[in-house]
Amino acid sequence: MSAEERAMAPVIAWFRDDLRIADNPALDAAKASGRPLLCLFVLEEGTGRRALGAAARWWLDKSLAALDEDLKPLGGRLVLRRGDPRLILPEIATRAGATGLYFNRRYDHEGSTIDDAVTVELRRQGVAVSDHAAWLLFEPGAIQTKTGGPFRVFTPFWKAHRPHLAPEAQLRRRPETMALFKGTVAFEALASFDLHPTRPDWSTGLAESWTPGEAGAKARLAAFLNGGLSRYAAERDFPAVAASSRLSPHLRFGEIAVARVVHEVMKAEAADAVHAEAAEKFLAEIGWREFAWHLLSVFPDLATRNVQAGFSRFPWREDPVAFSAWTAGRTGYPIVDAGMRELWQTGFMHNRVRMIAASFLTKHLLIHWKQGEEWFWDTLVDADFASNPFGWQWVAGTGADAAPYFRVFNPTAQGEKFDPEGIYVRRFVPETADLPNRQLHRPWEAPPLVRPAPSLYPAPIVDHDMARKRALDAFARCR
Repeated sequence: MSAEERAMAPVIAWFRDDLRIADNPALDAAKASGRPLLCLFVLEEGTGRRALGAAARWWLDKSLAALDEDLKPLGGRLVLRRGDPRLILPEIATRAGATGLYFNRRYDHEGSTIDDAVTVELRRQGVAVSDHAAWLLFEPGAIQTKTGGPFRVFTPFWKAHRPHLAPEAQLRRRPETMALFKGTVAFEALASFDLHPTRPDWSTGLAESWTPGEAGAKARLAAFLNGGLSRYAAERDFPAVAASSRLSPHLRFGEIAVARVVHEVMKAEAADAVHAEAAEKFLAEIGWREFAWHLLSVFPDLATRNVQAGFSRFPWREDPVAFSAWTAGRTGYPIVDAGMRELWQTGFMHNRVRMIAASFLTKHLLIHWKQGEEWFWDTLVDADFASNPFGWQWVAGTGADAAPYFRVFNPTAQGEKFDPEGIYVRRFVPETADLPNRQLHRPWEAPPLVRPAPSLYPAPIVDHDMARKRALDAFARCR
């Protein structure tokens, strides 16, 4: 290759969980190389990495289409391939004559192992490889405990990290133009990925609830900054109130940088546009996301093994009938059922209700948290490699920084406290719509004339007091 040919050789911008153009350090560095860009996404299959759940595949389909449309006005396009990146990247680099590969780092064990192998092979081929930080605010292990180890409790973790928040370091201007790679490489059509459900197409509720893509993420952030953020500290636990950000799926697919979200919240706080308590409460929730990923770097099998090894002796129950009732939102506890139906219809569940539903499965029913984690993995649009198993282990009491096992949510009391008017429950469990508020969360106590018929809505599948005692007895035996 002549010097002139080498000067015009492309570089590869490898997209993964960063499906955006703005605030994308790897894309920015690739563009700064001055070479034509080959923008690539590989649907990873046959690698041993955990496959996406059905709801996340739906979101990915829409997000990839949005990214491709966003690249076109800039003179670019998104090349799609399916398979093992360890085979595909060297092939494309060779066929395109690429001189560089740029990507943003990922932190699950399987993903980073793939990236390391790709890096070694491409460098062997003479391709320069450049990786960048974009998924987290802090690299795992960058700040450690005073004894030099990883944090295993959130409060000291966030106390150590919060003073060092500097999101501006990851922010980048959205490029106005990009040089397009003019050569030809093998590619696949998005439709061939078969990400959108067809037999049947159950995604109507998802499409009505979400706008995947970078533009949708920006609109969601703007709406939150202009409304929900000011009420976040006081109202975030009330599922009927629009006080949560609903940014989690956009963050999951990197349609907006976590650094951008934090920057805008901190800017609003500094300008006194929002009360400091609300801003700090939200930033702490971002901190929980960071903490989950830091724990994953210490416990790479977080989704399959108890962090607290003693729970290997816990007497989990096999109960397919009860598990089916839980997944279908027919436990007889309205707040639990509302959450499970919200999940099924929209691919999302309010965070407070996630805790209630997860506690019910693991403590009322004594069904293993891994079954719940796998269900959420398949049905949540925001399920990621760290936060999903971390949340389940937190609720089940098996994690590094977990809710104590003896904390058993009373679903009736939780419903009465956080959905006192029944707005959320009545939306997703319409069988209870005619019940007065005082009996909405305990329909079994309603007079027969207003109580839903058992054929419409079931009686509780388990008694709370009995279930709580059974859970505590099981924990005592385990200890």
